[in-house]
Amino acid sequence: MRISDRYIGKQVLLGTVYAVLVLGLVLVLGSLFKQVRTLLVDQVAPIGLVLRFILNVLPYSLMFTIPWGFLSAVLLIFGRLSSDQEITSFRVAGMSLVRLAAPVFVIGAALSILCLWLNVNVVPSAKESVNDLLYEQVKRDPRALLDPGVVQSRFANQKVFVEGREGDALKGFHLYQTPPEKGDGDPAPQAYLHADMVSLVVDNEKQQLRLKLNDTFIETHKDDGSVEMAFAGEAEPYVFDIAGRKKRARSSAMTNQEILDYLAENPDLSKRKQVEFRSEITKRYSFSMACLAFAFVAVPLGLKTRRKDTSTGLVMSLILGAGYFMFTVISSEFKTDTGATLVLWAPNVICILVGLFLFRRARFK
Repeated sequence: MRISDRYIGKQVLLGTVYAVLVLGLVLVLGSLFKQVRTLLVDQVAPIGLVLRFILNVLPYSLMFTIPWGFLSAVLLIFGRLSSDQEITSFRVAGMSLVRLAAPVFVIGAALSILCLWLNVNVVPSAKESVNDLLYEQVKRDPRALLDPGVVQSRFANQKVFVEGREGDALKGFHLYQTPPEKGDGDPAPQAYLHADMVSLVVDNEKQQLRLKLNDTFIETHKDDGSVEMAFAGEAEPYVFDIAGRKKRARSSAMTNQEILDYLAENPDLSKRKQVEFRSEITKRYSFSMACLAFAFVAVPLGLKTRRKDTSTGLVMSLILGAGYFMFTVISSEFKTDTGATLVLWAPNVICILVGLFLFRRARFK
């Protein structure tokens, strides 16, 4: 190993660690206040729950912060080396730009392997653990299931929205009952219920949340297409069972094998859902290669930045990182496995091809 390898490799590693820490802090805090805001503010969740939540969210944040931090570090470090004429000195000594960037590619490959292990083995279980933690707190205070202003979809084939709260009573209660999804497209609501006021009673013995409905309107859609409507001043208590939780099939919280088993056990699943689940496996492998792909494009782009203008490197990393991960959103719009796969692998291919072109240009400068 040459002195230049240790010199550049050390700076890239330290820069990546610092960037991951900063980005990770932002993402973890954002997830913390987004997902447990009600538990923190209204119900004063125990510090143990918050710490466990952070530990489980951290692996998921690394899926994004490691590639993004690596990209930022390479852009900033090679920008500084270029502005200080250190790149010129190395090249005068007979080192090509490709050889000079060898430590970057080695670190990028190592980080890609780390990301692959995280995305395949750690992140799915961490996401499921987050859901379990939130449910534990809900069992302590079932009223958290009906947080005003939030669409709740924790219940099987049901979505609930509450407009406001007055003490233990709820104002503007909306419940949408949907049939299990079959075939393509989103299923239409099977029933809709609205109540102006709802009083809550928690049955700790039966682990149930009982809702007494006042000024109720119910709209039911039958299989023949007809609609029935009913009005009631008071309705029988509506019961939510909180003794056990039926886990929803969420591809992001399932291992690769669990996804394959789920698809095999549910052959009637809609085509869109099948593509979504299979794309999750593809995404884990394609995004794991982000660090290696960024190594190709970040080195030549970093040579164009200047030490006195470090914001250029940061802006470039934000644009490249956002553009890369935006392909996830685009892939969800495709209804075929081929289209989704091509879109998910496209950013890696683009980064490598553009990087090779920029390396070739940089050789003659």
